[in-house]
Amino acid sequence: MKNEIHIIWADLNEELFAFMLSQLKDEELTKDLHQEVFIKVQTKIHQLKHTSKLTSWVYQIARNTIIDHFRKTTSKNISLENFDIPESDLDNFDYSNLSACINQKITSLSTTHKEVILLTAFQNYSQKELAEHLKLSYSGTKSRVQKAREILKNTILDCPNLEADSSGKLLDFEKNSE
Repeated sequence: MKNEIHIIWADLNEELFAFMLSQLKDEELTKDLHQEVFIKVQTKIHQLKHTSKLTSWVYQIARNTIIDHFRKTTSKNISLENFDIPESDLDNFDYSNLSACINQKITSLSTTHKEVILLTAFQNYSQKELAEHLKLSYSGTKSRVQKAREILKNTILDCPNLEADSSGKLLDFEKNSE
């Protein structure tokens, strides 16, 4: 049986690695999962009934291993503590001076609203990805994002030295003179 495993691995090793790398796009992760597939093949080879299906069986193990990896990584909770909110220069006002107020307003949101703002605005989650992450319906997620944005917009309009038009669009931010 050991000889069969070595023959299998010699025949499929490089091809399987290339396939897994194309799916994972990370060489170190691919090496780890590739090794995991090999271990599964070794420990479950006795379950293979038809040797003619060996290649498809090994590839199915590889696909399942990749899927399991993504399930584990996407189901982990993302910590919102110590979240780095970037500062950048936007349009007609000094965003870096306004960012302290905005950052404070984001951190004062409820955990639910803060999470959707941080993941959509700063982690570039699409609303569909967010729905999957939160395990909510797409329409429910859209409503939550809209509500969080509305709450944040209204609280940001309370920032000192901020000028907005009647629709709430930010027009200007005047620096505090010290």
